[in-house]
Amino acid sequence: MTARIFKPARSAMQSGEARTKEWVLEFAPATPRAADPLMGWTSTRDTQTQVRLEFETKEEAIAYAVREGLSYSLAEPKPRKPIRKSYADNFRFGRATNWTH
Repeated sequence: MTARIFKPARSAMQSGEARTKEWVLEFAPATPRAADPLMGWTSTRDTQTQVRLEFETKEEAIAYAVREGLSYSLAEPKPRKPIRKSYADNFRFGRATNWTH
């Protein structure tokens, strides 16, 4: 059984960095999803895909995977460059284009 260790990205509705500091361990699906013939819902018998473990550090997540004998893949997050922008920049002198309503 393989596990994936990663740092979750911000959602589209999120401006801050809440819930992006911790590392997450998720299991890869062992069986593919199949459509239920009666209802048409997509389902699987693999319950491990529902497990999502959160850790404070990357080292804790790796130590857990090693201790439990899990093979894992590690996805390092891309560094995010800070955005330096303020409301006052809309009205500053020397803008490339004039501000209009």
